[in-house]
Amino acid sequence: MSNGLVVIVVEDSRLPLVSYRLALRTGDAHDPEELPGLMDMLTGLLTEGTESRTSREIADEVARLGATLQAGANSDYTTVAASSLATFSENILELLADVALRPVFPANEVELTKQNTKESLKQQRAQPSFLAGEMVARVMFGQHPYHVTAPTPESVDRTTRDRLIEFHRSTFVANNAVLIIAGDVQQDSILGQVENLFGKWQSGPVPGDNFPPPPERTSRLAYVVDRPGSAQANIVISNAGLTRTSPDYFPMLVMHTVLGANASSRLFMNLREEKGYTYGAYSSLDARRTAGTFRATAEVRTPVTGDSLKEFFYELNRIRNEPVSQKEIADAKSYLTGVFPIRLETQEGLIDQLVQIKMFGLPEDYLEIYRNEIQAVTISQVQEVAKKYIKPDQAAIVIVGDAAQLVDQIEPYADEIEFYTTAGKKKDKPAAAALNPEQAATLAGNWSLKIDTPLGQAIPATLILANTVKGISGKVESEMGNGELLSLAFDGESFSGPISFDISGHTVEAQIEGEVANQKMEGSISLENAPALPFTGSKDGGN
Repeated sequence: MSNGLVVIVVEDSRLPLVSYRLALRTGDAHDPEELPGLMDMLTGLLTEGTESRTSREIADEVARLGATLQAGANSDYTTVAASSLATFSENILELLADVALRPVFPANEVELTKQNTKESLKQQRAQPSFLAGEMVARVMFGQHPYHVTAPTPESVDRTTRDRLIEFHRSTFVANNAVLIIAGDVQQDSILGQVENLFGKWQSGPVPGDNFPPPPERTSRLAYVVDRPGSAQANIVISNAGLTRTSPDYFPMLVMHTVLGANASSRLFMNLREEKGYTYGAYSSLDARRTAGTFRATAEVRTPVTGDSLKEFFYELNRIRNEPVSQKEIADAKSYLTGVFPIRLETQEGLIDQLVQIKMFGLPEDYLEIYRNEIQAVTISQVQEVAKKYIKPDQAAIVIVGDAAQLVDQIEPYADEIEFYTTAGKKKDKPAAAALNPEQAATLAGNWSLKIDTPLGQAIPATLILANTVKGISGKVESEMGNGELLSLAFDGESFSGPISFDISGHTVEAQIEGEVANQKMEGSISLENAPALPFTGSKDGGN
């Protein structure tokens, strides 16, 4: 269009449906340095009020149309998506244009979103998978903005309505966007509506991708995020990867499929099927617009962490040093070429692929050449990219678990080990010895807790801890039930342990963890198959 907006129309009348996707080449990586998470908050607020509609009116209209409308962002780009029956295609496209171009970010909705975001951050920090991903991003990307995986409570507090309006105005510009339409539409009539809705959208300067390069790694280092008492260790072994447009992408995709993409790959067959160390071991190919990583991952039982590392490095070295078999490469190609057309069968799947073509700058004929590119990969190319990108001697080993139980297991596989709290602060190497009197005194006593629920309620509870000859014992008393602390690990700062709860006559296993400082306590209680419940507390008799 004259303002720079690119429009793609895919006519598909097989079903009376239509899907829209407005995509912009600005994502989380373009957040202001002092306001990480700004784009995520912005997209979450797009549907909470426009110049002509309130949040309730938007929700009611989407429900009346039986439609969907949502917005989100990843590190490289932002999307606003909508879908409906073809009968209501004009209505939902008008609504998409309204929330994308004319949001007002109501002050009350901004404050509510800020509070919800901070609560969500507490729950994230209780998840080992989040802690592992956060540390991997931090050590692999350095000063590159991909190192940011979540905002901080401080950056959330600094976010204002004025800053959201300003950021929207500077990033939501027509020449930075692509509108993709797929479904039961006629090109001429739909383009006329697009012109009416988006023709006056202003163009402007487009944020670039001028980011610092990720750091170069020269040795194998381990980074342990300490969760005392944890029964499992989350392992991520990472090397620098490639960008989405790299000529090595297709050989890497085939190599990754042989090594760890699915339940028939080498890592899974070794660590789960043969050794029984884990429910699943995989590799992941994280290829973004300006940088990437290649990772091998598994959640294993704490006592077999060292044995698992041994098998990981065995497989990483094997795929570098030995050609894959003809059967393995044939199976990988069959899997990749078989799954690909399934992704294009739905309107949403097709639009997802078209978004990636435009946002990553892939060839226009990518959908046509994909299978040929996969079939052209040779055994020698698989080994070449394995040697180029899988470098065990330069790997970052990130492990989230009970550091005291992990140190001896990790040392044979790392040149150096760094230790961190769950808050991301560097700490000293933990000691496996029993609590000293000072540490025991820090914990022992009655703690008044306030447990936050997903519904916004606060449940009062009492945590009673006692120092015995067998270590710290205790119990939790609360309205939702009483629990017995089965054991507790404590290093002077962080604590963790399992709890057996009696809730309405049923026994439920849970995990409590957190940090103690200045007679204050902060942490979370994770019940089986339920989100973590964050809590804060203070020691009775403390200040």
